[in-house]
Amino acid sequence: MGAVTTVTIAAEHPALAGHFPGAPILPGVLLLDEMVRAVEQERAQAGARWRIAAAKFVKPVGPGETLTLEHDALPNGSITFRISSGGKAVAHGLLVPAHPGARVAP
Repeated sequence: MGAVTTVTIAAEHPALAGHFPGAPILPGVLLLDEMVRAVEQERAQAGARWRIAAAKFVKPVGPGETLTLEHDALPNGSITFRISSGGKAVAHGLLVPAHPGARVAP
């Protein structure tokens, strides 16, 4: 297992109000944003550019959920990631450096 970060989605997160009224869920793009932030913080690479090569969302995330974000570096500079809540998968995928041939130091 690689780096692990946890984050709790506040019930008053602004994205929840309109997505969807009466049954709020966190938009997938915000899950991906949290993952990229976790990668940047752990690797001290703020400002690095990532492209989402693959992302699969398998369970909705609601207000107040605590997420576990895990990621591992691959030899080619890509990052595999997994997001879970309460031990259940929420999303997984692959981040690759935005510039072809760019390598990210482990």
